[in-house]
Amino acid sequence: MTADLGRAGPGSADLGSTDPEADGADAPRWLDGPEMAAWLALLRVVSVLPQALDRQLRDEVGISHTYYSMLAVLSDHPDRTLSMGELARLAATSPSRLTHAIAAMEKRGWVRRRQCGADRRVQYATLTDDGLTVLRRVAPAHVAEVRRLVFDRLDPRRVEELRAIASLLADGLAEECGTPRGHERDGLC
Repeated sequence: MTADLGRAGPGSADLGSTDPEADGADAPRWLDGPEMAAWLALLRVVSVLPQALDRQLRDEVGISHTYYSMLAVLSDHPDRTLSMGELARLAATSPSRLTHAIAAMEKRGWVRRRQCGADRRVQYATLTDDGLTVLRRVAPAHVAEVRRLVFDRLDPRRVEELRAIASLLADGLAEECGTPRGHERDGLC
């Protein structure tokens, strides 16, 4: 049972009205019907899509979508190298999860780590030739799965709408979390 954050009805909790004056000036701005429907749909996507992508990648190469994202991000940068902090940001993962993933991929020979000589607090991760080989092997099936699950369901106009909405939300979240957008490598090492 889900609480409808705005109106009372069958199977929902009466949490207040959608009229701020009726509930007082400090009352929450509850989601209206269309907002709630959009919110619940977004929650399903952000929950189910990573699970589906994980399933495909685990079957193909035994890694999660998070690991794949890290390999893909590294492959797209000069010298296939990024600072660990920048890699965590671009792969949308926490520094601790990144450290664990990089250690696991380092054991497989897919990634190599090194410290920055100019700043010993900074570490860099580099995608190795073996890691690039794995990425090239699994990428076609992964892209086919992304296309099947997402883009085959959308016409070009909807793809542009999805890009615009996702970018707007991601940029706002980056600002909210204090994560810089478009931060470039510092070139110290």
